[in-house]
Amino acid sequence: MRRFLHLIGVLAALTMAAPAMAQVLDFEALDGWQDDSHGEALVTFLKTCKRFDDPDWRPICALAAETPQDDVSARSFFELFFKPVLIGAPPALFTGYYEPELDGSPVRTVRFAYPIYRKPAELVEGSVWYSREEIEGGIMVGRGLELAWLDDPIDVYFLQIQGSGRIRMPDGHIMRVGYAAKNGQPYRSIGQELVNRGLFTLDQVSARVIRDWVKDNPVEGAKLLNFNPSYVFFRKIADLPASQGPIGAMGRSITPFRSIAVDPLFTPLGAPVWIEKDGDLPMRRLMVAQDTGGAIKGMQRADIFFGTGFEAGDAAGMVKDGGRMIVLLPIDRAYAMLEPTDE
Repeated sequence: MRRFLHLIGVLAALTMAAPAMAQVLDFEALDGWQDDSHGEALVTFLKTCKRFDDPDWRPICALAAETPQDDVSARSFFELFFKPVLIGAPPALFTGYYEPELDGSPVRTVRFAYPIYRKPAELVEGSVWYSREEIEGGIMVGRGLELAWLDDPIDVYFLQIQGSGRIRMPDGHIMRVGYAAKNGQPYRSIGQELVNRGLFTLDQVSARVIRDWVKDNPVEGAKLLNFNPSYVFFRKIADLPASQGPIGAMGRSITPFRSIAVDPLFTPLGAPVWIEKDGDLPMRRLMVAQDTGGAIKGMQRADIFFGTGFEAGDAAGMVKDGGRMIVLLPIDRAYAMLEPTDE
């Protein structure tokens, strides 16, 4: 309930700031709208629709559940009950994320020497706790909070950036892990830091480049990882079928190329979002805002979920593209954003 009350407050704040912040569009203004597979988008939308506790969304979710999931019916549903709203000024920034598949161990070994941790009991979500450097320096040792052990510190780092993963144990068992908490420290981009040091240009930096640089420079690489003081703790995700994606911020599995991470201060979690991503892999498709991320900040900002495994990670790590993103809001809510208020 707290999340949805917060959402109402956010949209009220956006309403007060409109029209400079928001512009209601027609569906004809969305590039490629007619060509998307709207049935797929509807299926993804329904995964989290029941998580809304808001009078503007409840009837829409009920109608969504009754709508046939073919593309024509689904497109008609979105066009009938929503209005596209451009919030903020393009260009947007689109990046990609994925669910890593890593080798690990339930106990420390010579090979598997780098832990991922459960949330400490004294850590209160939202409070500021020890930094990454302090945690890596040993304050967690001896507390029995190790959830699993990995064989590479850069894998630990990128697992924290992604927020979820699959860890393959020596006996073949797969442990699914997901976000449990973070230490409340600010997120700092180590890719941007490499650019600031003059080692790479902005267009050269990718997840693969960062990984290779850390491996080639182990001492300086460890210092680089600690440049980002933010640290993520994990929990086991039980009874999650291998065919389903990781759990997003709304407590439901996310879907490759249909789920995005957004800044919930500006984009309501659960809302359909039309993206027009440019770059080497252009995308024109209807996504659903079902996740968040420490680096995902701003009105025109989205992280696209690419799926699970190495190939997904390789593709996601190359994405840093412009374009624009348009939120689909219930019609009354969309036009309310444009009305001046005396508050």
